Amino acid sequence: MIEDALQPNGAGSDPEPFRAELLPDSAHEGNGERPGSGSAGPVNDTGTTTLGIATDDGVVIATDTRASMGGRLVTNKDVQKVEQIHPTAALTLVGSVGGAQSLIRTLRSEASLYETRRGAPLDIPALATFAGNLARAGPYRAVHPVLGGVDDEGSHVYSIDPGGGVMADEYVVTGSGTQLAYGTLESEYDAGLSIEEARQLAARSVESAIERDTGSGNGVYLAEVTADGVEIEGHRAFDELV
Repeated sequence: MIEDALQPNGAGSDPEPFRAELLPDSAHEGNGERPGSGSAGPVNDTGTTTLGIATDDGVVIATDTRASMGGRLVTNKDVQKVEQIHPTAALTLVGSVGGAQSLIRTLRSEASLYETRRGAPLDIPALATFAGNLARAGPYRAVHPVLGGVDDEGSHVYSIDPGGGVMADEYVVTGSGTQLAYGTLESEYDAGLSIEEARQLAARSVESAIERDTGSGNGVYLAEVTADGVEIEGHRAFDELV
């Protein structure tokens, strides 16, 4: 499957409207309407903050920990929205719970299968291309995750958009807290950041989003990705991080 999927993204049908939050599947009826809304069409719901920063030593990924229903009701305060998908790569969970979890499981299994068949891990640009193809063609309900990883070529961070677009950058942010997080991130980012400095900046950026974005909140999960692997830890308080 992965060998077939690692092709440049082609033209496809228009993606459904972006829902940025980790949204329980039950929050929407089958036709995309909010239950009881009486509206005739998809609902644009937002709510989360996920980001990635590439450094010479590795990648830092950070997310808030809030799950909400329609951006109005907090359904969980301690959601881990970043998961390891590859020996040296991680992906944030954005979108409906079922769609995000399905994307994670598929990427994990295909990366593992590739390594078993080829005897070497899949490189990160190819993994990002595969993730983009899945986001475009699969039943993943308008995900917009951040993928970060390390391979022989160095550190990589990608934004995977709902239409399957794969954009590489030194740092990326997705979710309803994007503008708020970027305000902190862009004012303090430096190409020479150490991975520890990137951790602190990532935490400050998520904290900035949490201050004003109602869809983001309650804490932060940080993933540190290096050539040695992926370490993920959650924090309720920001004092020890920033």
